[in-house]
Amino acid sequence: MRLADLLRLLLLASIWGASFLFMRIAAPMLGSMPTAFFRASLGMLGLLALLMALRLRWDFRGKLKACLMLGVINAGLPSAMYCLAALVLPAGYSAIFNATTPMMGVLIGMLFFAEALTLSKAAGVAIGLFGVAVLTRTGPVEFDLDLLLGAAACLVATTCYGFAGFLTRRWIGQQGGLDNRLTAFASLCGASLFLLPFFIGSLAVQPPASWGGLEVWLSLAGLGFVCTAFAYVLYFRLLADIGPIKASTTTFLIPPFGVLWGALLLGEPLSWAYLYGGLLIALALWLVVRPSAASAYKGG
Repeated sequence: MRLADLLRLLLLASIWGASFLFMRIAAPMLGSMPTAFFRASLGMLGLLALLMALRLRWDFRGKLKACLMLGVINAGLPSAMYCLAALVLPAGYSAIFNATTPMMGVLIGMLFFAEALTLSKAAGVAIGLFGVAVLTRTGPVEFDLDLLLGAAACLVATTCYGFAGFLTRRWIGQQGGLDNRLTAFASLCGASLFLLPFFIGSLAVQPPASWGGLEVWLSLAGLGFVCTAFAYVLYFRLLADIGPIKASTTTFLIPPFGVLWGALLLGEPLSWAYLYGGLLIALALWLVVRPSAASAYKGG
């Protein structure tokens, strides 16, 4: 991997790690649904501006409806869940739970898409779940109902990501596929439309006591424009340059950045449980994503 690719990979991990920090700032002030809606809609507007500047051809090849549905699964519902979690969990917790996405993909592939479950992947899932248990039971946050609900929200989000990977291949990848930038934009449109009724409902039931100050709106801008729109562009560039397997290693790097930003900028407490739980989840990820012996052997 070239130095430039490695630097972009680190930059992407730091940006996505910061998204949990921004949600932790905005969600307690505005509420979970407004924060999720603004993230999706600002990201959509950022990508719209980019696509217009690039003068991309607007040809969805009959897959616009599929992209909108995918946006609900891959962006709308996960954003809502992570914003709910941000009401009760430190940013570092959410970032570490996010790293369980590949493990959820393994389970979903086995249960719903007839994917083979190897011994390595099964061990990875088991170790990853143990790492989640270590983090929740021994971390710096008191083990109570709020913690369990926040953890459950994060795991719902990673389950959505697991489904989205297979559905993207089935709905979007067939018949020549679709430009990733158009897929991303349409997905954020779908997410925004999905979140709009929840946003309006939350305002009707319990409007924010305050719409916050500069810090809150800068956090929302960071969520939408940087952690969503810009991060998509950066990620797709990495996919083109180093391929999906190497690009997926950013999953390993997001939790340390999430913990770091939370500790440095929000004063969130550190705990050895972050290290123990994080290492267990990292080991689980390696077992899940490493090539199997059969796929690694090319013959000759």
